[in-house]
Amino acid sequence: MPVNLPDKLPAIEILKKEHIFVMDDLRASTQDIRPLRILILNLMPVKITTETDLVRLLSNSPLQVEIEFLGLSTHTPRNTPIEHLMSFYTKFSKIKNMYYDGMIITGAPVEMLPFEEVHYWDEFTAILDWARTHVTSTFYICWAAQAALHHFYGIRKCPLEKKLFGVFRHTVNDPSFPLFRGFDDEFYAPHSRHTTIPAGEIRSQAGLTILSESEEAGVYIVSSRGGREFYVTGHSEYAPLTLHNEFVRDREKGLDSVTLPKNYYRNNDPEQLPLVQWRSHANLLYINWLNYFVYQSTPFNISGIAQLGEL
Repeated sequence: MPVNLPDKLPAIEILKKEHIFVMDDLRASTQDIRPLRILILNLMPVKITTETDLVRLLSNSPLQVEIEFLGLSTHTPRNTPIEHLMSFYTKFSKIKNMYYDGMIITGAPVEMLPFEEVHYWDEFTAILDWARTHVTSTFYICWAAQAALHHFYGIRKCPLEKKLFGVFRHTVNDPSFPLFRGFDDEFYAPHSRHTTIPAGEIRSQAGLTILSESEEAGVYIVSSRGGREFYVTGHSEYAPLTLHNEFVRDREKGLDSVTLPKNYYRNNDPEQLPLVQWRSHANLLYINWLNYFVYQSTPFNISGIAQLGEL
C-alpha cells in the first residue's frame, strides 16, 4: 500500500523515481480505508533529506500510512526554506487535541548542549508528555532518544572521547521480541554522535529494557511501556551517502575532531563508494514497528488511544 503525503512535498517526486508508491492527499481521499496516522516531529537541520529518508522506510509496508509533519513554534530552522515549512509543517497548538497511531521524533544538532539549555526544551518536553496520551507508539531517534530518556527517567547523557561515527555491528538481546522479527543474529546500523547513554542507568530502571546493543556503539534500542515507546540511538534511516556528506562537511569546516567513518567506505577509502550494510535492517525495523506496535496495537477508532492510558 502507498504512503499518503501532502500535495507537492518534494519527497514525492524523489521517491517516485525510486519506484516507491506514494500518493498525495487528493488521490488518498478517494480510498475508503482507515490509514495509519503517523506524526513526524522533524528536528534535523536539512528537513527535506530527513523527510525523504523516513518516508522511504515507512513506504515499504503493506499498510497504508498517512504522514503529517510537525514543527516547533519556538524554533525557526535555518537550513530549510520558510515556504517549505509553511506549506508542509503544522504547529503543536493545531494538533494537540488530535490522536495519532504512531509518532517519530528525530535527532537534532544540539547534542553538546545540556538538555535544559536547548532553547525549545519546554515546548519539546510538552510534546513528549502529550504523546504519552495521544499516540499509540512513539519512535525516538538519536538526540530525541537521549532527551526523552532524560525527561522521563532521568538518564544521563555522557560525552565520548571522540565522535562515534560510522556503521557498527549490533546484536539483539531478545530475538523473540516482535520488533526483531526476521532479523539476523548480527546486523549493522549507522551512528553519528558525540555522546552516549550509560547502560547501567538504563538497566537500573524497572520500566526500561535494552533490546539491542553494540560492543563499539553501546546501547542501540531501548523500549518502555510495552512497546509504546522506542528509543533508538543510531540512524537506521540514513541514506547511503549521508555519512559521507557529514564527513565532507566537517572536513571542509576544518574541525579537529573529523575522523573517517568506520566500516563505511569500501577499503576505508573515501574516494570509493560506501558499502551499504544497514538497508535491510532499517526496512525490517520500521516495518515491524508499524505492524506490531502501531497497526496491531492501535484502536480502529483513533480517539480510543486516550483509553490506552499514560502507562
